[in-house]
Amino acid sequence: MKLQSNKKIAHIFLLFASLISLFPNMAHAWWSDDWAYRKKIILNTTASGSDIKTDLASVPVLVRLHTGNFDFLSAKDDGADLRFVSGDDTTPLKYHIEKYDALNELAVIWVQVPKLTAASDANIVWLYYGNDSASAGDDPKGSYDVNQVAVYHFGEPGAPKDYTAYANNATPSDAVSQAAASLIGPGATFAETNAITIPATPSLSFNTEGGFTFSAWIKITAPQKNALLFSQNDGTSPLVIGIDQTRVYAGTPGKEARPSAELTLNTWHHLAVTAGKRLVIYIDGVEAAAADVALPMLISNITLGASYNGEMDEAQISNIARSADWIKTAARGEGVDAKLITYDVDEQNEGGGTSYFTTTMQSVTFDGWVVIVICMAMAAVSWVVMVNKAVVIGRAAKDNEKFLASFQKLATDPGMLDHDDDQDDLANKKSPFAAALFGAHDHYQSSPIYRIYHVGIQEVKNRFGKTDPKQIGKMLTPQSIGAIRASLDAAMVRENQKLTSQMVLLTIAISGGPFLGLLGTVVGVMITFAAIAASGDVNVNAIAPGIAAALVATVAGLVVAIPALFGYNYLLSKIKNITADMQVFVDEFVHKVAENYGT
Repeated sequence: MKLQSNKKIAHIFLLFASLISLFPNMAHAWWSDDWAYRKKIILNTTASGSDIKTDLASVPVLVRLHTGNFDFLSAKDDGADLRFVSGDDTTPLKYHIEKYDALNELAVIWVQVPKLTAASDANIVWLYYGNDSASAGDDPKGSYDVNQVAVYHFGEPGAPKDYTAYANNATPSDAVSQAAASLIGPGATFAETNAITIPATPSLSFNTEGGFTFSAWIKITAPQKNALLFSQNDGTSPLVIGIDQTRVYAGTPGKEARPSAELTLNTWHHLAVTAGKRLVIYIDGVEAAAADVALPMLISNITLGASYNGEMDEAQISNIARSADWIKTAARGEGVDAKLITYDVDEQNEGGGTSYFTTTMQSVTFDGWVVIVICMAMAAVSWVVMVNKAVVIGRAAKDNEKFLASFQKLATDPGMLDHDDDQDDLANKKSPFAAALFGAHDHYQSSPIYRIYHVGIQEVKNRFGKTDPKQIGKMLTPQSIGAIRASLDAAMVRENQKLTSQMVLLTIAISGGPFLGLLGTVVGVMITFAAIAASGDVNVNAIAPGIAAALVATVAGLVVAIPALFGYNYLLSKIKNITADMQVFVDEFVHKVAENYGT
């Protein structure tokens, strides 16, 4: 018995575990209830990602946010409520915002990841946002480890600012112009005679034992005339990193490493050089050349971009020789074809992840919401029109049926069903909808055929005056009967106009809704691709949410058009039936009048 009991407990436990596995979003606790939303950021270090073979510590990772992967409307306009938390959903991470443009929905943020596990797609960082009371929490100085002695984003015109704790800011100069839209954010544009000078400081002194790393993103537009991207010396033996024509070289005079590969013009390349007891050149994260060149003692000013003609972005200097995996992570995590980071769907603080529909709606841009609101207004108007016309036409059909049944029973006098006090009903200021709902309906006042009948009888009475036609004989001439028919035809036209009034709103919804939705989709797709081009984040996870959100406008247009199309065709068929009945009645009424009162 005890064994069976234990088996039951085991089965219950397994069942419970299986149910838990169906809800992966619930397995992670919410870091803070003050934040309404979060997004999972996956750092892929496998062969399909950064492809690193050793674990890395304290790595600065570039996070690009744009309309395709982030809901800017749910965050503060300045990004002050952004927070990054480690995969354990407990430890806040150091980060700083290089650029945050809520209007154009673009953001560039650097996050220090404590550990990147090699060959894994389970490295996770959580991005929290959606807290109106949050103050700015970024920390530029804490975003880099102690070995990073200089980082230049080139976001400040004149004097590039160092974002590390060492504050190795460049000397103010207007020699280098600022490129507003470079690879990552703003960048520096050099024109051969320009250069940036960084004053010497103790933190910018390097030697063989400690090591050295320089890295930057560069783009050349033409072959170079011995351009120097980096130069520093101790007075006798300088270390230079340059470009001769389209080939990179690095080293000291007479001892250089020169890769055989050439740089592609008008294309961004990640260039890194490490030195210590050996000098290595990396291009786009791959070792391109190496030489047994010992790093000299470097203590003087640093010059960036002497005789260089092209752009430079994200220049970084370290006082150690970074590993090949470190450099590969930067090359594959910051470029146009970044493979390191993928963005998961957004989650809302409601005890679990949001649905795909919610995620899609959160990605809709402002112009998309404008189109959706217009479509919803058109849909509301069309639905009101359909309900209104359905009630009015339904009441008209019922009253027509009742009136025709009574009219068919008339033996001789066709005017017996007319009521003199009906004019008061016809003059009633109620709308057709209100009359159909609340009218007395004792004189068929919702029946178009009765109103035509009333016009015809009044025409007959006008010709006889107060004299009873039965007492004076048949007095209507063919001309009078023709005039009565003309009045009936005019009354029938007016009744048709009443029945078809507001139907044009349905045709506008049918034809205009899809085109308006298509306009919203096209604009949304354009904005998505523009944002991706500006941010440089080209992958399916970046494109898909924006495209899905753009298609919401088309869905909104179809929501307008499809019900309106069905309602329009249904109502039109009913109106055609009533119109046919009115035409038949006019013929019958004229014949009865001619038979009873004609000459």
